[in-house]
Amino acid sequence: MVQEQSMSSFDYIIIGAGSAGCVLANRLSENPANKVLLLEAGGKDKNFMIHMPAGVGSLISGGKENWCYESEGQPHLNNRKMYWPRGKVLGGSSSINGMIYIRGHGRDYDMWRQMGLEGWGFADVLPYFRRSEGNENGNSAFHGGDGPLGVTNVQKTNILFDAFTEAGKQAGHAYTDDFNGPQQEGVGPYQLTIKNGKRCSAAVGYLVPALSRDNLSVEVEALTSRILFEGKKAVGVEYEQGGVTKTVRANKEVILSGGAVNSPQVLLLSGIGKGEYLKKFGIDVVADLPGVGQNLQDHLDATVLYECKLPVSLHSQTNPLRALMTGMQYTFFKTGLGTSNGLEAGAFLKTRPELEVPDIQLHFVAAMMRDHARAKSDRHGFTVHVCQLRPESRGYIGLKSTNPSEHALIQPNYLAAETDRVVMREGVRIVRNIVSQRAMDPYRGPEFWPGADKQSDADIDAWIREAAETIYHPVGTAKMGSDPMAVVDSRCRVHGLEGLRVVDASVMPTLVGGNTNAPTIMIAEKISDDILGRAPLPAEQVTLAEDRVGNAA
Repeated sequence: MVQEQSMSSFDYIIIGAGSAGCVLANRLSENPANKVLLLEAGGKDKNFMIHMPAGVGSLISGGKENWCYESEGQPHLNNRKMYWPRGKVLGGSSSINGMIYIRGHGRDYDMWRQMGLEGWGFADVLPYFRRSEGNENGNSAFHGGDGPLGVTNVQKTNILFDAFTEAGKQAGHAYTDDFNGPQQEGVGPYQLTIKNGKRCSAAVGYLVPALSRDNLSVEVEALTSRILFEGKKAVGVEYEQGGVTKTVRANKEVILSGGAVNSPQVLLLSGIGKGEYLKKFGIDVVADLPGVGQNLQDHLDATVLYECKLPVSLHSQTNPLRALMTGMQYTFFKTGLGTSNGLEAGAFLKTRPELEVPDIQLHFVAAMMRDHARAKSDRHGFTVHVCQLRPESRGYIGLKSTNPSEHALIQPNYLAAETDRVVMREGVRIVRNIVSQRAMDPYRGPEFWPGADKQSDADIDAWIREAAETIYHPVGTAKMGSDPMAVVDSRCRVHGLEGLRVVDASVMPTLVGGNTNAPTIMIAEKISDDILGRAPLPAEQVTLAEDRVGNAA
């Protein structure tokens, strides 16, 4: 590796151009006096499949825009090593994800506040959700209409989505037309981070509008190897690009936005973590913070598959001619199936009636899909994902070596908690009940997976151990807080150090009840104000369905 001699200087260096990093690059460079550098290990987001919503399957299944991580063997999932797709491209995982716009439940953030994180209750974060959001339905108490992140209603590209929603109502579940509104619980349509028929990643929404600024520099294919310190102060970053080791200096702050896998890896390689652990790798200890890499939480997911009696599913797109026609229609007109993520309806439901908030999320896919779209189907069908929203199991991120190009050690420890197993099992039964309703009668064929014969607790548990997979929401590995295992404070500043923050999904103390892209963008929006010395946006009180129930009681 060649060492570059000269050292460039910036006010702020942001490591990682994912959902958070793109937001920070935009907001910090709004002031022309701030000189900002954004480092991204991946490349530019030029792949056509990134921008066509229907391309999500090819992106999730692999490719150069994907880190294609693999976990350690899972003790409670037949010792399987789990495939973990994460974005390695401008926009990070927001450039390869399913584009579902979900914030989680308001109670998730109120719990953060109750844990001692002042300023992180739902009333505090709602203004930042609204500031980020460009919802096609316009401004409201719950939504923003003119923010950078485009959010649109589904296009209703397939009759199966309405059939599933109607079946959910027939099964006794409430209907909700806005999972980010006053009532999350129920079945209904998702809203998607799509704008003008194209994916609106964090790179599209935030970074592209800022690229013309002279004070913002973006370096791609730049793998951070470590953060540089003078004593306890972060003063720069060392990274590798094109076979050359380069160093850059930060006059004000280094901001780590690598995500729940990469951020703890960079911290550990930089000497920030549990001292005894670092010494095993011969890494000098800069800050003894035992929580680095710990507290890993992720949404585990199991997919129930059915054959479809009518040829109306997206299996038709496996025909090369039809796929070509879809691609041409999308290219020239931005209409048709190319504008859909194939996942337009879902649900947030309770496995037990006494729960205050939903504990499972369902995603309905108008095709049979397993193993992250890597297992090809030979027939028409549909899929219902079952996702447990608030797992009790905890895992960790570690090092395999001191080589920054070697993937981190990933141990999610799924289903270590018995409660998690019960919730997943009951979720499967809830799916079966919905699909059995008369609205699905014209379409419902045999249960393909796990199969109608799998009915007992033991049978369902065994299938989950065989079939469950991540649904891409790892968080918590550099959590906010003031307890001994906290890595950053409520302003995302790393404990015991100066000039260093972590701003991404890794700072979430607990996993929110839903998809994590929008919450990560919110976190970056909120912390950008703090970095710039601005007062936080005023809190906005809204009434949730649970508030009405509580008041009625």
